[in-house]
Amino acid sequence: MQELDFETLAVRAGHRPTAEAEHAEPIFTTSSYIFTSAQEAAEVFQGERTGNIYSRFTNPTVRTFEERLAALEQGEVCVATASGMAAILATGLALLEAGDHVLCSRSVFGSTVKLFDSYFKKFAVTVDYLDPTDLDAWRAAVTAKTRLLFIETPSNPTMEVADIAGLAAIAAEANAKLVVDNCFCTPALQQPLRLGADLVVHSATKYLDGQGRCIGGAVVGDHVTVGEAVRGVLRTAGPSMSPFNAWVFLKGLETLSLRMQAHSRQALQLAQWLASRPEVRKVYYPGLASHPQHALVRRQQSGFGGIVSFELADQAAAWRVIDATQMLSITANLGDTKTTITHPATTTHGRLSDAERAAAGISAGLIRIAVGLESLRDIQTDLQRGLESL
Repeated sequence: MQELDFETLAVRAGHRPTAEAEHAEPIFTTSSYIFTSAQEAAEVFQGERTGNIYSRFTNPTVRTFEERLAALEQGEVCVATASGMAAILATGLALLEAGDHVLCSRSVFGSTVKLFDSYFKKFAVTVDYLDPTDLDAWRAAVTAKTRLLFIETPSNPTMEVADIAGLAAIAAEANAKLVVDNCFCTPALQQPLRLGADLVVHSATKYLDGQGRCIGGAVVGDHVTVGEAVRGVLRTAGPSMSPFNAWVFLKGLETLSLRMQAHSRQALQLAQWLASRPEVRKVYYPGLASHPQHALVRRQQSGFGGIVSFELADQAAAWRVIDATQMLSITANLGDTKTTITHPATTTHGRLSDAERAAAGISAGLIRIAVGLESLRDIQTDLQRGLESL
């Protein structure tokens, strides 16, 4: 059979019609499954025979989503989780033990920092935070105990871009795993595994859904690391994705390529417009030639994404612009067809210390916009109202 293109995989991968010959993927809302005999049950439970056991870790609808996302990310296997943070948690539980060392980008989602600092450190895992763009710093920070390198690229919310291939080489030399949070780009614009990363994590809540309907996450990688180790955590601890949510995400994947192209196109135009505004001190967007990693972005991404951040004078100015909007949704979620706007310093990264926010480049005047699919003119008009009041 011919190798299928991304758009085709996004619509059809993983779906195997049942005896009912349904055209759309069904939702298997069942907790458990019936066996024909005690021996069959024993063989399935012991892994001697393929079959469904319990929907905490084997569900046909969830499996279809897993197979489809694995195909899009060019990975061997995917494990779906209850949320994006659950995906990171399951990855850490699967790969880390007491005494291990993690290198993490300083520019990651605030809850990711809290997960490492407040929980993994309780179990004697040490973590160092580094500039995601400084390969020499990462190489120098590796120790004999380093087991995991974790990055989010582009980063939230300052859109720093890490060299995935470069960090993959450092991880390989250290016999460690490189984990890439691919939430902002999705596999439609970036495929980290093809660049040498070992695992990809997702908050499916964002662009994979695309309409802000459900919470979910995923880990993609090889059969041993993800298919056995991460799935083992899911089977035992149970941070599982519900069948209904998996079905919603399947519908989202069908339009992922089209949406990411549209988000990218709108975001680039908005970033260019914001850069021309006298009230705006700086715009953070990988598609702008002024972006410090613009050349790298063109090498490892096929599009620039839908997130634009920009700097105003201070928090008062940022809040004034946000509060002046009448159409944009003031919410910390992103990846929606509806444009969302938030103040990272007091929302997504509000639990970080002042020093941690400063290290990540998150100032009091920073605003993050996830550009949706409304008319660009209407988005600009909504923002202009607040900008002109400054």
